[in-house]
Amino acid sequence: MTYRERLAAAVAARGNLCVGIDPMPSVLDAWGVAHDVRGLETVARGIVEELGEHAAAFKPQSAFFEPFGAAGIAVLERVLADIGQAGALSILDVKRGDIGSSMAGYAQAYLADDAPLASDAITVSPYLGVGSLLPAFELARATSRGIYVLARTSNPDGGHLQTATTPSGASVAQHVLDELTALNVEHDGLLGVVLGATHKDLGCDPSGFNGSILAPGVGAQGATIASLASVFQRALPLVLPTASRQIIGGGRQRLRARLQELLSG
Repeated sequence: MTYRERLAAAVAARGNLCVGIDPMPSVLDAWGVAHDVRGLETVARGIVEELGEHAAAFKPQSAFFEPFGAAGIAVLERVLADIGQAGALSILDVKRGDIGSSMAGYAQAYLADDAPLASDAITVSPYLGVGSLLPAFELARATSRGIYVLARTSNPDGGHLQTATTPSGASVAQHVLDELTALNVEHDGLLGVVLGATHKDLGCDPSGFNGSILAPGVGAQGATIASLASVFQRALPLVLPTASRQIIGGGRQRLRARLQELLSG
């Protein structure tokens, strides 16, 4: 099965929510664990243990594992294995972006079948040019994995760059969307895009997009499940909303309750 097919099956069975695994210091505090590798593992793997059967996908943020060095990356490997064993999809949030052999190296690290950090999909940055990401696109197609390319992120600081006008008159975000739409024809629709759910105006039109839309910003950043329809309109069926702190920031005992609160809010 391709990534798009696996994602569609998971969404049909579990709904379309993606739970972010962001074991940041404030989350470790809420769980009552130490700021060390043991605390990191308790939180990250505990999220999957509690919610593994209730979410279509999980999005571990690599930034919160990397500060612990090799031990933190080993925890991330185990978290990715836990996600797969729970029958959910893993979207590793690494936001890599480079050119030539460097991008090929990043692709091998996360998209090769035998990679210790192999994930169902990863996030990448297009700001060295969408074409610079082709090594990742090609390996993802060969291994039936997915890619999510940043276009309009949920943070307000990205607006000046992402809504800037290109020589063609389109915004940078629209340019990324258009290039991915064209590439998806030959890449089995595995190329997704990141569009933040926090914006009243995306600065681009995703209605003609032909891949998955990862939509961060639900929960602590202010977006809600109910507000997605007005943001994405005709593209809503493609949206995979992502929430993290709103769900995981109250400790292990509150995980399922917070998940239900977010879904019903």
